Amino acid sequence: MKKKFELGLDTFGDVTFDVFGARLSQAATLRNVVAEGVLADQVGLDFFGIGEHHREDFAVSAPEVVLAAIAGQTTGIRLGSAVTVLSSDDPVRVFQRFSTLDAVSSGRAEVILGRGSFTESFPLFGLELEQYELLFEEKLNLFTELLKEEPITWSGETRAGLRNQRVFPPTESGSLTTWIGVGGSPQSVVRAAHYGLPLMLAIIGGSPLAFVPLVQLYHRALAQFEKPTRPIGEHSPGYVAVTDAQAREEIWPHYAAMQDRIGRERGWGPVTRERFEHDAGPDGALFVGSPETVATKIAATAVRLGLARFDLKYSLGTLSHEKLMTSIELYGTEVAPLVRELVAADRADDESG
Repeated sequence: MKKKFELGLDTFGDVTFDVFGARLSQAATLRNVVAEGVLADQVGLDFFGIGEHHREDFAVSAPEVVLAAIAGQTTGIRLGSAVTVLSSDDPVRVFQRFSTLDAVSSGRAEVILGRGSFTESFPLFGLELEQYELLFEEKLNLFTELLKEEPITWSGETRAGLRNQRVFPPTESGSLTTWIGVGGSPQSVVRAAHYGLPLMLAIIGGSPLAFVPLVQLYHRALAQFEKPTRPIGEHSPGYVAVTDAQAREEIWPHYAAMQDRIGRERGWGPVTRERFEHDAGPDGALFVGSPETVATKIAATAVRLGLARFDLKYSLGTLSHEKLMTSIELYGTEVAPLVRELVAADRADDESG
């Protein structure tokens, strides 16, 4: 029996406004994220991911703690990071935290490792940005050794070595599900294939179909490294409301404020409504609209890229928790079933053809 197409949600714990327009505290935002994760489980979604940041506008700096709180109130949904910034963390501690989450959730933990698109963690933890590449490469190498869950001997430049060291707790299954999160870098795609790890594509701008060459590269690299076929997932921003017009009007001011805030830090120009409308259209990377619109777009992208999972980054700036909860409910009860139906039908047609 073929495995069903999976639908997940991701959040960075964006600090939101309440229904009266007042900015919430980070503490209140964290409590809301727990409620959002619980709802994701209740509506039958497959995965709930929380990204790590160290900024005023994103509340989550310790995803595993929040995920553990969600684990205590859920039974089926898998729980993981989106992403864990491995470059500025210790691989042993990352493994221990996620193997602990795996234990308290009865085997539902996942970790998505990445370099992240923000660099605040480097000065915070006393690391040099000049070592950006080296830190990630060495720490990923160590983490993949830890995944074997055997006594480990390892040495490198950026961390003290290990000699026949065991790391606790091990997972009950002997396997911690681990993905590599990548943007548009071919080098990152080849690195994921080299280690034989599943690939999570962060597609946050442009056309998702522009990633087809990277998917093809990943498959070629897996074959060259003599690794088995591994799943590919996609993480993209979006928002679901009853109609296309409602979804776009509700999310636009919050999305624009978020993009402009980050843009000022990075030297981007202000986002325009015209650009937003294009990205929310059939060819863009924003999955915004009615359940049918969003489902159709997800299914088309999933088929073209050969995805096993799609994770909607549903928190986009300061939109209220109440509206996010409505979006989650629509995504789980209406979008997800339709996507699975469309993807299954397309794959059945391919097999019969």
